[in-house]
Amino acid sequence: MSEVILCDIGNTFLHFYKKGSMWKEPLDKISKQDKDTSIVYISVNEEGEKNLLNSHKNCINLGPYIELDSEYKGLGVDRKAACKGVKNGVIVDAGSAITVDVMEDGIHLGGFILPGLESYRNFYADISKVLDLKYFNMGVDLESLPQSTKDALSFGALNSIFLTIKQSAEGKMIYFTGGDGKFFSRLFTNSIYDNTLVFKGMWLAVKQLHSRLANS
Repeated sequence: MSEVILCDIGNTFLHFYKKGSMWKEPLDKISKQDKDTSIVYISVNEEGEKNLLNSHKNCINLGPYIELDSEYKGLGVDRKAACKGVKNGVIVDAGSAITVDVMEDGIHLGGFILPGLESYRNFYADISKVLDLKYFNMGVDLESLPQSTKDALSFGALNSIFLTIKQSAEGKMIYFTGGDGKFFSRLFTNSIYDNTLVFKGMWLAVKQLHSRLANS
């Protein structure tokens, strides 16, 4: 296959992958670098997709070609890509929202969505100005009752996410990705942080598509 760039268009940034290198760009300020190189992308953001197509002429939407054995209705293409690269385990994408999906023998058993940490922070702020924190205490002890409001809010947000994922994992290996994935992966002994997880699934889908086209 000729050289390609993979692109995951999210709600805030476009994430790119090329030859082991990763970078991100704002939705409305896409650089003209590699403008003649083929870009294979997935997208959950119409504005970002439109801007990419306007800035680069050789783009292919991989979304319709990512196949995943699942009965889940409305599974996002980014979740499909992340799950495609994992045969057995729990996939947690901890971004603006936290998605949790379970794979077993290559079959997607289902999943759920939690608010991301920023959503928790905004939720608290909407309740009262007293609960408006700029930052959570990411080092709060999750095994002891908090003794301050800041720790109480941090404990409530972090522990609710931690315990929900722990219950769903049931000892399975947990694969974390996303902006807050590295932090949450440290809370589990049976975990791996992999910020290329979506791209691994995309690349597998690209190879499968290429193989089908070559044999057709």
